[in-house]
Amino acid sequence: MERTTCCVMGGGPAGMVLGLLLARAGVDVTVLEKHGDFLRDFRGDTVHPSTLALLDDLGLAERFARLPQRRVTTIQLPIGPDRSLVTVGNIGALRGTYNYIAMVPQWDLLNLLVDEAGREPSFTLRMNTEATSFLKERGRVTGVRYRTADGRTGELRAALTVACDGRGSLARTLPELGLESFNCPMDAWWFRLPRRQHDPRGLVGGVGDRFFSVLIDRGDYWQCAALIPKGSDARRRAAGLDRFMADFTAAVPWLADRLHALGSWDDVKLLDVTLDRLRRWHRPGLLCIGDAAHAMSPVFGIGINLAVQDAVAAARYLVGPLRDGTVGLRDVRRVQQRRLPTTVATQTMQRFAHARVVEPVLSGRPPFGGHPKRAQRLTELITTSPWLNRMPAYFLAYGALRERPPTASVR
Repeated sequence: MERTTCCVMGGGPAGMVLGLLLARAGVDVTVLEKHGDFLRDFRGDTVHPSTLALLDDLGLAERFARLPQRRVTTIQLPIGPDRSLVTVGNIGALRGTYNYIAMVPQWDLLNLLVDEAGREPSFTLRMNTEATSFLKERGRVTGVRYRTADGRTGELRAALTVACDGRGSLARTLPELGLESFNCPMDAWWFRLPRRQHDPRGLVGGVGDRFFSVLIDRGDYWQCAALIPKGSDARRRAAGLDRFMADFTAAVPWLADRLHALGSWDDVKLLDVTLDRLRRWHRPGLLCIGDAAHAMSPVFGIGINLAVQDAVAAARYLVGPLRDGTVGLRDVRRVQQRRLPTTVATQTMQRFAHARVVEPVLSGRPPFGGHPKRAQRLTELITTSPWLNRMPAYFLAYGALRERPPTASVR
């Protein structure tokens, strides 16, 4: 019979950060990752200032800085006269060492965390291993059953199991946790387009015919997202790729010289966007964090930031009880109590953006209830007030609440 102190399901950013923090504090931790590597495209590649500060606390800032990366410092939206780009958030104006977002392929970040965690004797990573069901005794989760890529099965018992396996989490099959879903008016298409030397920099938005575009500066290419009406993927694809590219470049005309970049619809990946959260993130022996606890909209692009901060808070609250062998329901409940207000606040802002901006535009109506003067006044306030200009930048950089790692994990 296999045993560990903490079983972490999922080797994404939240799972690997939690595994590293616990292992450094001397907790026996095993991370189960169902894939054989981390090489999956169009995953969140944003490393926010809060995560950069965490890497610094962990003594990993220099190693991270050597990774190939692009630094983003501005957020630009086409809300000026004639849809000209206006800077609505200047991350570079924030105080502190890390006043930028680092665009780094997620697999590079995860490989860095794995390499560092692997130096701890209490850390184990099992790739190609998927948790298939929970072990339970007297109403308590006591571990998981797992299956490897070659078909082998087994059981891993743990004092605590932490679900970091995304919005398709095994924990979400437990009815007692309850799932609260919110209206989400869009899906997202992800694709790449070449970037030229004279192009704008940073995060750039655009508005087209019933879709939003978001462009992420990756140096030699743009990582592009087009938000389309919910459930319209098949219909829009049937209209043809040329039609989409014509509509897209009408919204972002300075990309018109790159129409040839998409060879087929195979180059355009669909993300089924959801916005929800568990009413309870825990039960005896089990804790959910990250997307397993709260699936976020891509609006504001802070899902990864929230997940990592969940992991940091969880480590701070759980290191002591896990080392002492006393971890109980009270301890996992404290993690939800700490992180729930931030989650609710962020999702409330996303729901407001959905209702007042995204849904009207995707339906062919003007945003903000059809009051262009309101939008103009808001634009003027943001662009003329340094304080207001920093608000969206700070929220994107740090979220609503910053977490500190446990002292035992800091190097």
